[in-house]
Amino acid sequence: MSLRTLLLCCCAASMAESWRQTSDPRDELPELHIAGLFHREDWQDILAFRAAVDRINMDKLVLPHVRLVPIVEIVSPVDSFSTGKRLCNITRQGVSAVFGPKSSETLGIVTSICETLEIPHILTHWETSPRPAKFQINIHPDPKSLSQALVALLDDMAWRTFTIIYENDDGLVRLQEVLKVHGPRDNPITVRQLGEGDDYRPLLKEIHNTSESRLVLDVSTERIVDLFLQARQVKMMGDYTSYLVTSLDAHTLNFSVVNSWITDKRNIANITGMRLVDPTSIDVQNAVQDWVFSERLRGNTINITPEEVKTSAALMYDAVHMFAKSLHRLNQTAPEIYEAPLQCDGFQKWEHGERLITFMKMTYSNPANEERGMTGLIALDPSAEYRRTNFTLTLVETNSNNATGTWNMTGIHLFRSVEEMERSEKQKLSKKLMRVVSRLGAPYLMKLDNWTEDSRNDGLEGYAMDLIHEISLILNFKYEFYLVKDGKYGSLNPTTKQWDGIIKDLLDRKADLGICDLTITYDRERAVDFTMPFMNLGISILFSKPQEPPPNLFSFLSPLSLEVWIYMATAYVGVSLLLFVLARITPYEWSNPHPCNQEPTELENTLNLSNSIWHNIGSIMQQGSDIAPQAVSTRMVAGMWWFFTLIMISSYTANLAAFLTVNRMDDTITSAKDLAQQNKIKYGCIEGGSTQAFFKNSNFSDYQRMWAAMEAARPSVFPKSNAEGVDRVLKSKRSYAYLMESSSIEYEVERHCELMQIGNHMDSKGYGIAMPMHSWYRTLISGAVLKLQESGKLAALKEKWWKQMHGGGKCQTKEASAGEASANELGLDNVGGVFVVLISGCAFAFLVAVLEFILNTRKVAIEYKISPKEALLMELKFALRCRGTTKPVHPNRESTPSSADTQSVVQLNNFKRLVANPDK
Repeated sequence: MSLRTLLLCCCAASMAESWRQTSDPRDELPELHIAGLFHREDWQDILAFRAAVDRINMDKLVLPHVRLVPIVEIVSPVDSFSTGKRLCNITRQGVSAVFGPKSSETLGIVTSICETLEIPHILTHWETSPRPAKFQINIHPDPKSLSQALVALLDDMAWRTFTIIYENDDGLVRLQEVLKVHGPRDNPITVRQLGEGDDYRPLLKEIHNTSESRLVLDVSTERIVDLFLQARQVKMMGDYTSYLVTSLDAHTLNFSVVNSWITDKRNIANITGMRLVDPTSIDVQNAVQDWVFSERLRGNTINITPEEVKTSAALMYDAVHMFAKSLHRLNQTAPEIYEAPLQCDGFQKWEHGERLITFMKMTYSNPANEERGMTGLIALDPSAEYRRTNFTLTLVETNSNNATGTWNMTGIHLFRSVEEMERSEKQKLSKKLMRVVSRLGAPYLMKLDNWTEDSRNDGLEGYAMDLIHEISLILNFKYEFYLVKDGKYGSLNPTTKQWDGIIKDLLDRKADLGICDLTITYDRERAVDFTMPFMNLGISILFSKPQEPPPNLFSFLSPLSLEVWIYMATAYVGVSLLLFVLARITPYEWSNPHPCNQEPTELENTLNLSNSIWHNIGSIMQQGSDIAPQAVSTRMVAGMWWFFTLIMISSYTANLAAFLTVNRMDDTITSAKDLAQQNKIKYGCIEGGSTQAFFKNSNFSDYQRMWAAMEAARPSVFPKSNAEGVDRVLKSKRSYAYLMESSSIEYEVERHCELMQIGNHMDSKGYGIAMPMHSWYRTLISGAVLKLQESGKLAALKEKWWKQMHGGGKCQTKEASAGEASANELGLDNVGGVFVVLISGCAFAFLVAVLEFILNTRKVAIEYKISPKEALLMELKFALRCRGTTKPVHPNRESTPSSADTQSVVQLNNFKRLVANPDK
């Protein structure tokens, strides 16, 4: 207890003794005594009690013909026998009402005496009685309604998880509505008792180790400042910690002591409280002046301001006025009330007690008679056992004593708009140096050549730095990067339940922001807060590209398989033979070779075997021939053959374009399922990351099989970093696949042209900026990220660091040029086989022509009876002359022997002349 409080308590005791000897200087009026039972520390309540009586006695409109006499009794808070004895001494003199006491240990005996003697009993403190006594009225706000106010405030502040610190069992009763609305499916809340003694640090350390930063304090007002001083020693008074104080007197405390201990005034915990007394109210200010004036008349000097008025004192002031005004109204409608001495051990009861208490309840339960006092509107609810449910609480930041809003039966009403609160938070953020923790990993954060341990921002670059810089331009704050010591993202150890990496630094409040390729996961989001994702992605497979097959001169045969080619050749030969046989069988294919001769001696069939073969080959080549079938049967065969060649040649032509312009690659795997179903290619992911956690916790059968294979693989398939995993893929010669986020795969594929991404995303997730749990600037950072996304800045940053910086985009350029050449040009490697076929066919045709020439030369030599050499030279000389289009006919085999020699000589001479001079 402070020295000031001790002196005031002594002063209050002396004033209580001196008051009994003080007489009213006014004319003698009928007196009514009202008794106030107080404890020694209730000096403000005594001031309010006596000042209220003085104000009423001076008021000519309230009880003008009656003089109230206050009786102040200082009673023990634990000695109920002494308290009862003192009250009985008062009732022997006569009393109209009893006010107090606060102590639950002595309240029972006082209530029993008042009920027995039927004396109105007026309370001004919180009490848990389920049903008030018949002659009892309590103008303290209803505990259930106060709990509803706490529920509404917690909901408005979006506190889904928090820790409750209570002092005694009464605190649990006050918070019962808070506990009721928290269902089993909601986020867990913790309830801890403050315990005995004055050292709260062990409890606070335990709470601090759980990373809890939101606390509801239901402790006595006298212990709040000490609790905050000790909380500061265990680092629980920073700006990440928020307190909700349930005491209605928290605003009267001197928080300057707590604030003076905190060196960084920008990092002070947010302490929110509720008050029933509004120091700015004119009623409160006038009442405080009455208190000072009343004590000055008694020769006492006190210094008290409206901000120091406790709720119990204000309620006591209002309770006395409530009693006096009710008594005044009752005297106007009924005979005046007078006192009577009553014995606690007697049978006599006060005859006016029941009528007075009933009238008070009915008066203040009628909306037309509601009064306003220091505690606002005074109204009793008949549906709630005449408790006070309709009241207004002011929400305040108790460490700064700034009012932020009000609560009443209709809900929370804030004084500031959302825009005003956002401006206030921005202003607060602009004064804060944000420490940003990250880890090295291209392109998010990379070292520059001039980097040192102390260089901070100047020695680093990357996507993460550019993103934080853009956010800082929007929100106007300063930032400082540093690297996490263990180089890890942050994972939860299932045994120790401890985090590592970036998440640990955020939990320890070493950093304000954490950014890199940090995936938002369920476990991480339970430990820290995340902004909205600044990049969406999924797990995919990084693998080496297969080697392109060597060029094949006969790639034009690829559109059809070997067996199809064999079947086509067989069909060609079979249909040609069938056409030849049918042509010989049908009589309609035999025709007159000389149409002018009406009676021919022989008929001719043009569809001999060679012509049938030529007819069908012309159909295949889409060229046709001048040989046409005449009979119905042969035409049907020809028509079916034409339909067959139409389909086959069209299919070949369509498929040939794809085979000549697209280089087929031998992809051994195309999806995660292919990986799971084989054991030749090893695969893995980064150790301790979200990708590893995804496969470890997945319920999908293929992913479970993959996790079992990865976990059993030896040597380990879990690299320490993405760079190590990419290097392993490059050196493995298609024997290792790396599972990583698609955004990182995009970055590597842009720089390593021999790598590629395989399959679709196995999941869907995002990268977010992490921050300590319940960070007050989370909404601001998320809003800045959304603004950058809508403006296209995020896309521009990704374009910069993925495709422009540090060798990005070169593989895309190569692929584009290769694709353009493949689509528009065919190289000799693609169509060279066609030239080979053409040259081979021409060479074979030349050999056939030579053979035909030699055979013809031999025939000429025999027919003309000349030497083969002479016939060869003569035929060769004629063939090599490029002029002339006629040639003498050789002797007719059917000429008579008598004339053969003469005719041969003549023809030979003509042939020689033609050879010598073909123009004549």
